[in-house]
Amino acid sequence: MDEEELPATHTGPKGVINDWRKFKLESEDQESLPPSKRELLRQMSSPHKPKEEGRERTNRKMSAQEYELIKEEDEKCLRKYRKQCMQEMHERLSFGPKFEGVHELESGEAFLEVIEKEHRLTVVVVHIYEDEVKGCEALNNCFTCLAAEYPTVKFCKIKASSTGAGDRFSDDVLPTILVYKAGELLGNFLCATQHLNEEFFAVDVEAFLNEYGLLPEKDFNPGRNEEEDADVE
Repeated sequence: MDEEELPATHTGPKGVINDWRKFKLESEDQESLPPSKRELLRQMSSPHKPKEEGRERTNRKMSAQEYELIKEEDEKCLRKYRKQCMQEMHERLSFGPKFEGVHELESGEAFLEVIEKEHRLTVVVVHIYEDEVKGCEALNNCFTCLAAEYPTVKFCKIKASSTGAGDRFSDDVLPTILVYKAGELLGNFLCATQHLNEEFFAVDVEAFLNEYGLLPEKDFNPGRNEEEDADVE
């Protein structure tokens, strides 16, 4: 599976300033700006070397204008820009595919395929269950919550009777949690509810898996909403 190629990001002070210029130009309500400021933003978003002889003097003038313009920008736009930069950085540091929800495996073949063919950096967590076994429904609900919290982890579930190895997964060892990465079994927890309280929730399952170092860091959330940011002011 090929990793999705992300757009290039400029680095260094000049790259950061140019990225800010472009972001500010795209964020501004152009119709509400004075013509002079609109033209200055346009020039800043596409920096180039002037052809006329007074190039150095023009460059010095533009630098002063740019400084004053950036200095006066409102904090709301600056927060949005920081969040965008952090999100882009996180995407570049995150490897492997992302998933949504819990994947239902219908057969032993599907079970083997997800273990053997999934991306080598992807953690695969499989819940082997049966509907009538105590704790299985609750664990399925916990997996649904954790799948939303850990989109780089592939959470799966399969009925013991569908594995083709029902004799190995009898009711007295259910629910069972198996954890794989790059085809290697990292965790094998028979009767997993024995490791949890009688009443358990997603945070309890998360803590249990983290105790064995089986979950990656949570996926980055670029931040709070505008109201929460305003409260910090």
